[in-house]
Amino acid sequence: MPGQIPLIGERFPEIDVVTTKGKLKLPDYFKGKWFILFSHPGDFTPVCTTEFYSFSKRIDEFRKLGVELIGLSVDSNVSHIEWVRWIKEKLGIEVPFPIIADPTGSVAAKLGMIHAESATATVRAVFIVDPNGIVRAILYYPLELGRNIDEILRMVRGLQTIDRSGLVLPANWPNNELIGSKGLVRPPATVGDADEYLKRYKGYAWWFLYSDIPQ
Repeated sequence: MPGQIPLIGERFPEIDVVTTKGKLKLPDYFKGKWFILFSHPGDFTPVCTTEFYSFSKRIDEFRKLGVELIGLSVDSNVSHIEWVRWIKEKLGIEVPFPIIADPTGSVAAKLGMIHAESATATVRAVFIVDPNGIVRAILYYPLELGRNIDEILRMVRGLQTIDRSGLVLPANWPNNELIGSKGLVRPPATVGDADEYLKRYKGYAWWFLYSDIPQ
């Protein structure tokens, strides 16, 4: 039976896992760092292989943001090891992050990664977790559609910018059609604040104001 998906704002569940890099305890293994846990339906499948190639190729961009990656599927550790060896030999890139082996499906079930679309394979889930072990964003893709790595990187940059600036971010940030790369001011809580914000910020209304993002 599917488990309960951890909610945004909740602490990532404590789980002991077996991976291609050894036994790990989550989220403690990544304490003090952002990490992204992403599941895939199965090793030696075409869409998943393109995703692992893309994640591996972009690993430096993730690490510049202080982000580590960890994969997961219901395949065995032996299957994972053979698959990453195949990727390195045939596609010329090394998978630099651990992959969780979950042949019983217990980890996937605990994270709500097995859906009606398949009773056994994990869907393409993405959990973005902050340095405090708090789930900050969740994405789900169907089995047939590979993930957009640029969007996952954008989400991390956006979340880190929100934390740093106290602003919130518009659609298509940092290329929003109305305010470009600026951030949106959180709506004021009182009438007095609304009047003050109108003096301090530019915008379209007292509840729709924007500001440069501090560097």
